[in-house]
Amino acid sequence: MSGLAAAGYHTVCVGGVGFFNQRGPLGSVLPGYFRESHWEPEFGVTSPTSFEAQIDRAEKVIAGLDPGRRLFLFVNVSALHQPNWFHLPGATREAGDTRATHAAALEYVDRHVDRLLAALGRRGPAFAIVCSDHGTAYGDDGYTGHRLGHEAVWTVPYTHFFLEAR
Repeated sequence: MSGLAAAGYHTVCVGGVGFFNQRGPLGSVLPGYFRESHWEPEFGVTSPTSFEAQIDRAEKVIAGLDPGRRLFLFVNVSALHQPNWFHLPGATREAGDTRATHAAALEYVDRHVDRLLAALGRRGPAFAIVCSDHGTAYGDDGYTGHRLGHEAVWTVPYTHFFLEAR
C-alpha cells in the first residue's frame, strides 16, 4: 500500500472478517497498511446484510473523496465466509453451511455488487480486480472448511476488468 500511497493514491479498506476488526494485534495488521480503514460489526460474517453495509460505507468514502484524487479501494466481502446458512431461505443454524448456502451467499453478493461498481464508475474510469481469498471444502474428500490444504481451498475465482465512467 505504501507504493500506491507514494504514487498519490488514497488507500482505503472496508474490512469484513475478523482480520480487519482492529480489536487486537492480529485484527490491526491488515488495516494498518491502508491510509483509511473501516470495520463495524455490521460488516462482519454474522450479519445477513454485511455486504450492503460495506457498500454503504464504500459509497460514503467514495463520495467524500476529492474527484481528482486517485483511489485504491479494497473491500473484504465477508458474506461469502462462514456462517452463510442465513442467506438460504429455510436453512437453519443447526443444519449449518452447505454448498447451497454458499451459493445463496454468492447470489446475495451478486444482487448488490453493481451498486459498488456504479459508485466507483461515478468517479471515472476504474480498474477492478475481483478474487477470493480462499475456497471452502464442503465434504470434498471428507474435508469441510477452509483452514486446510486442499484443492477446494486453493482454487479461487479471479477476474479483472476496466470500468468505464458512468
